[in-house]
Amino acid sequence: MAKDSYILPIFDDTAVQPTLIIDSREQMPLQFTRLKSQPGSLQTGDYSIVGCEQLFGVERKSIPDLVQCCTGSNRERFCRELHRLRGHQFKRLMIIGSKSEILTGRYRSGISPQSIMASISAWEIRFDTPVAWIPSPEEASHQIESWACWFVREILKTASTIVDKTKGDYETEMQSAGTDR
Repeated sequence: MAKDSYILPIFDDTAVQPTLIIDSREQMPLQFTRLKSQPGSLQTGDYSIVGCEQLFGVERKSIPDLVQCCTGSNRERFCRELHRLRGHQFKRLMIIGSKSEILTGRYRSGISPQSIMASISAWEIRFDTPVAWIPSPEEASHQIESWACWFVREILKTASTIVDKTKGDYETEMQSAGTDR
């Protein structure tokens, strides 16, 4: 496996490299260096995996975007987004920045840091969506790539188990059919 990319073993001698989808509405998309990516239209979230659009979703927010999501109609829209994300097997609200930026009021808005932090805590519980604080866009892109690879790895392990079990059951049935004759 190349140091700068992720390739996951699949069945026998084949391999797979997940491809990320970047929602076409992303205004400043993250730059991925270890996985392929392509623009696409996602129902929810900003990042997903080709073939896993209904299973894997990451909603990314900068500190200014997050603060805007805490007020008025922006809050209602964002809550609908998180509600849709709730149905994904893997979901994250990724905040690029630090809690200290919020707690020290380093943003443009009259909303209090306590209100913003309370909103984040409520959303995490209400929408069953873990929050990940990531310090920079570069680290955010690496984290999404890592999550995507681990997620696909687990999906492939499950699929492999199903195939092995089904194959074993079929062979047992064939052996039984041959001895019953």
